[in-house]
Amino acid sequence: MMDATINIKEAFEKTEGVAENLAAFRNENWKVFSGLGLPALKHEEWRYTKIKNLFNNGMVIDTEGSAVDKNFVNQFILPGVASANSIIFVNGRFRNDLSTISSSKDILVVKSLEEASGDEDAAFVSLHLGHSQKYHADGINALNAAFAAGGVYIKVNKGKAVGQPIIIYSISDSSDGFRLSLPRILVNVEEAAQVEIIQTYINHGGGQSLTNEVTEICVARDAIMHYIKLQNEGPKSSHTGTTHIRQLGKSLTHAVTITLDGEIVRNNLNMVMEAEYCESNMYGLYLIKGNTLADNHTIVDNMVPNCLSNELYKGIMDESATGVFNGKIFVRQDAQKTNAYQSNKNILLGNKSSANTKPQLEIFADDVKCSHGCTIGKLDKDALFYLKARGISAENAQALLLHAFAIDILNQIKNKEIRTYVESLISERLSFSI
Repeated sequence: MMDATINIKEAFEKTEGVAENLAAFRNENWKVFSGLGLPALKHEEWRYTKIKNLFNNGMVIDTEGSAVDKNFVNQFILPGVASANSIIFVNGRFRNDLSTISSSKDILVVKSLEEASGDEDAAFVSLHLGHSQKYHADGINALNAAFAAGGVYIKVNKGKAVGQPIIIYSISDSSDGFRLSLPRILVNVEEAAQVEIIQTYINHGGGQSLTNEVTEICVARDAIMHYIKLQNEGPKSSHTGTTHIRQLGKSLTHAVTITLDGEIVRNNLNMVMEAEYCESNMYGLYLIKGNTLADNHTIVDNMVPNCLSNELYKGIMDESATGVFNGKIFVRQDAQKTNAYQSNKNILLGNKSSANTKPQLEIFADDVKCSHGCTIGKLDKDALFYLKARGISAENAQALLLHAFAIDILNQIKNKEIRTYVESLISERLSFSI
């Protein structure tokens, strides 16, 4: 850990003075990171996620920007969405020169976080940047904030609907060493705006990588925001990500998180409802094998009355994979008439696979409807027997049942092209054409 800290400190010092508008924010968080360090197993919130063990003196951090071109980026564009707004991160740094914004500027504004911190959007950035630390006051979050100068600011203007999705590509090039990438994203969805945001991750080079990302999204009154997070980087890639969504006015948010591959994957998803009559939907699927650990932590914070949230996460663990779900629902004292539902369901396929689930409710109001539940089990033997008795092979019978288990999560991906792509990845994983 000491060697990794030295490397990280050297990288931070190289970026001092290049981000004047974010200097105070960066320096404050560097002090927090230096004081807290990285979370270890003794931290209750990180008891299953041995993220500290990944940090070693081989880590490489990009402080200047990699010499790549659009031909390099084009090989990673998702199928069926070539006309989408593409925001590119390379090794944790926003690359405006490689990004393609198809929507007009009166609808969508995309610029560096450093630029936004010093122009007409400075007040918004100052008010909302770093809000996630109120829920994740740890060294991982602070480390990302200390490198926020490489981040991006996205604004969907008032009353506008972005016709094409915004796809954020985080590309890590591990060909020259263990790559540490630190993407930072701040999104402003203004009043009555509509947008779909998709985040996906690529490990180029086949070496070891760690992406430590923070995405903070503010959704204003009468806005609609759909969000998809797709993780399929490879067995040598690890990920710690926080997606922090604040509903500042009556609005609709819809989030889907898909995890298919990785070494250690930690997803934090927060829904903070700060206005009455907000609706929040959270769906997750982790289909993992090998020695992969997928750790999903969710928070739904009902701060005001009359809000609705619905949460469903499903896990399929094969071989020696481990799935973790820790979901918290807070109902504050003033949040009467809250409706909040949470469910986590898991299937264990491998003899050495495991699942740890901990749904939680903390209710401080008395007029609410809240429920939570979890299940861990294996495939239904009777259903398998029924399918095999009708001439379906054991492998295809298992694939059909697993697809049926996952389908209600996949159906929550509203973008047809992305849903088709994800289903093809899952079909490939199950070795079955569905």
